Amino acid sequence: MIAAGLRYFAIVFAVAFALGTIRTLWLTAAVGATMAVVIEVPLILVVSFVAARAIVVRDRDLTRGRALGIGAIAFALLMLAESSLSLLVFGTSLASWFEAQMHLPGAIGLLGQLLFALMPLIARNRVAAARALP
Repeated sequence: MIAAGLRYFAIVFAVAFALGTIRTLWLTAAVGATMAVVIEVPLILVVSFVAARAIVVRDRDLTRGRALGIGAIAFALLMLAESSLSLLVFGTSLASWFEAQMHLPGAIGLLGQLLFALMPLIARNRVAAARALP
């Protein structure tokens, strides 16, 4: 479960990092912070579903609990990476990082991150339903 959570995090984080760079450097200036996040989050969620599904299909006996565990591990790694980048790269305090989550762009991003955490369960349930079909 730990290895699966790490793989899921790494795949999605790599893509999200690239998209976040595009959002930060170009998209926010063109459409504003909120709209930039509204554009970015669905793309990351599609990547999240594809990555989660790829991990889930490898384990035919994946329980709901283990799927949630994979998502929780990936979410914890994501929060660690996000806060570390904020502190080390952007020079913001942890308090400022938390406070940014309370504004609309941050709240939308946090909602996307929570859906990212649930995506292994969502993918597991879809795969399980498809396997039950005749």
